[in-house]
Amino acid sequence: MSKIVFIGAGNVELTRRILSDLFAAPELQRRLHIVLDDIDSDRLATAEAIARRLENETRSGSTIEVSYDRRRAFDGADFVICQLEAGGYQAALRDFEIPHRYGLRQTIGDTIGIGGIFRGLRTIPVLVDIAQDMAEACPQAWCLSYTDPMAMTTWAVRAATPFRRLAGLCHAVRDTHAMLAEAVGRELSDISFLTAGVNHQSFVLRFEADGRSLYPDLDARLADDPQAAHNVRAELYRRLGYFPTESSEHAAEYVPWFLRHDDQLARFAIPQEEYLRRSGKKLHAYEGARRALAAGRPLLIRWQHLELASEVITAMLTNTGREISMTLPNEGLIRSLPAECCVEVPAWVDGSGVTPVAVPDYPVQLAALNRTFLNVVELTVLAALAGRRSYVYQAAMLDPNTAATLTLAAIHDLCDDLIEAHGDLLPAGIGRHGEATLARYPGSAGRRGLEEGM
Repeated sequence: MSKIVFIGAGNVELTRRILSDLFAAPELQRRLHIVLDDIDSDRLATAEAIARRLENETRSGSTIEVSYDRRRAFDGADFVICQLEAGGYQAALRDFEIPHRYGLRQTIGDTIGIGGIFRGLRTIPVLVDIAQDMAEACPQAWCLSYTDPMAMTTWAVRAATPFRRLAGLCHAVRDTHAMLAEAVGRELSDISFLTAGVNHQSFVLRFEADGRSLYPDLDARLADDPQAAHNVRAELYRRLGYFPTESSEHAAEYVPWFLRHDDQLARFAIPQEEYLRRSGKKLHAYEGARRALAAGRPLLIRWQHLELASEVITAMLTNTGREISMTLPNEGLIRSLPAECCVEVPAWVDGSGVTPVAVPDYPVQLAALNRTFLNVVELTVLAALAGRRSYVYQAAMLDPNTAATLTLAAIHDLCDDLIEAHGDLLPAGIGRHGEATLARYPGSAGRRGLEEGM
């Protein structure tokens, strides 16, 4: 049997989607050993009940167990799926409420920006501990991480641990391809795409069918659409020449041109603090799943596309190759970006593993924008791993949206307020701890209290 461990299984909608795919696959019948892990006992119980209901509906013959010892769960694992939110909703709420008092606007706050920096500081030690445990217990397993901020967490694991089989998974590229196909009235399967960059700031470099670019078709569609002038993604496409993968509310907070300007907020209809509304929807979905369980309703989900982790696992276990967008170590894949960072590129996945696609002719203007993004990423990673508060200030100083809005003194004070508010959720040397170095981390048991499935 193939052992698949879910860390943060209390993110029940994602757990449900992945298990629906895996249990319904005929070629995986009686081949799966599922281990569910979460520090929230109520959510873990819900995840277990959903898993057992799905197994009963599909008769997949899968083994299901619940873990209360993460390190032991990793023994013999083939795949580990990470879906974490360190500190949970309350920590995210602080990431919005405190900057709001300073007049700093955010939309999602999970990537860069003040919210992304502090989410990274909370999350990096958790994922580093997981990777270290995997390096010792199951070094040949694949860690499939949905955990944001992805550019930060993957870079940190690479820098701080010997574990190498980490791949970041994000829906943005696939969703953008589907949206573009619909926009030009073509079947998705008829279009050739090449999309690359960094997670949450990638671009569609090739958009072709029948031997020609479909960008002129998109231009015509945008020209006919009166709403196109009120879309951040379309505006970035017009200015940069390639369509971005992130939603308008996401993309707006990675650059200095939108959120600080009242007229731009109105023109592009940018929703402030959107993440908090999305979190409310997640909580509603969780309660809906509990009601469905109590009512005995079927829970199996069937979508046109497999969930990304399901697709990776199926491709590897059945040796049926397919191309999947992933965040992976750069290692020359995009030469104009730092070698130490992780980039989002297509990868061929099959029984032999993951083979990423190099992008040798990445446009210079996109690399320049990505490097601005990666400055914040690198400094946050250094702050978390070295335990130096000065790097926190400097990451915030170099963040495009923060720098466009606040003075240096205000940025310093805002960081201090957030450090005080997050307290022991932050790495040693930054929060209420002593000094730390790259070589010293809290043990896994000491970090489990920071994880929460959402």
